[in-house]
Amino acid sequence: MTKTVEFHFDFGSPNAYLSWKVVPEIERRTGTTFTYVPVLLGGIFKATNNVSPVIANQGIKNKGEYQFLEIERFIKKHNLTRFKFNSHFPVNTLQIMRGAVAAEIDGNLPAYIAAVMPAMWEDSKKMDDADVIKAVLDAAGLDGTRMLARIQEADVKAKLAANTEGSVARGAFGIPTFFVDGEIYFGKDRLREVEEAIAG
Repeated sequence: MTKTVEFHFDFGSPNAYLSWKVVPEIERRTGTTFTYVPVLLGGIFKATNNVSPVIANQGIKNKGEYQFLEIERFIKKHNLTRFKFNSHFPVNTLQIMRGAVAAEIDGNLPAYIAAVMPAMWEDSKKMDDADVIKAVLDAAGLDGTRMLARIQEADVKAKLAANTEGSVARGAFGIPTFFVDGEIYFGKDRLREVEEAIAG
């Protein structure tokens, strides 16, 4: 029986990008398709009294450096040579996450993610600037003007809020978060366990 696998993501997380690059390998090996669920990381942090690792690690000797070492190891293991830490970080992702919800409603979420993820974490674009967002979407063959209008619509705003609240209610406290038949796994470093759970 095929298992239900969800990937709760926000474009503002570099680890969401790194996971996104590896998930297709797991899908090929397991024959299971991941369902992408757009959520707002800032909303998750607020609801759980959590903060970005960049903030959390301030003043802790060696921890931040170690986390970057883990990222480097992950990149090397999966040959993710195009990754570049966004020079505008932190980026307010409210617009592009609402855009993800609109794309999901419109049935073109994979194409939207394929445009926005590299813009954030390969091309270092300032993806909280409406003009930049429009240019990125237009270049990908998506309608940037229409998307910027869609993200102002009430149903889109409500769906992102509901996704975020639902993710927290199920145990999420950060991104990326995965659910395999409802069982929660947090972080790119849990992808091996996610694959094991799918196979098991």
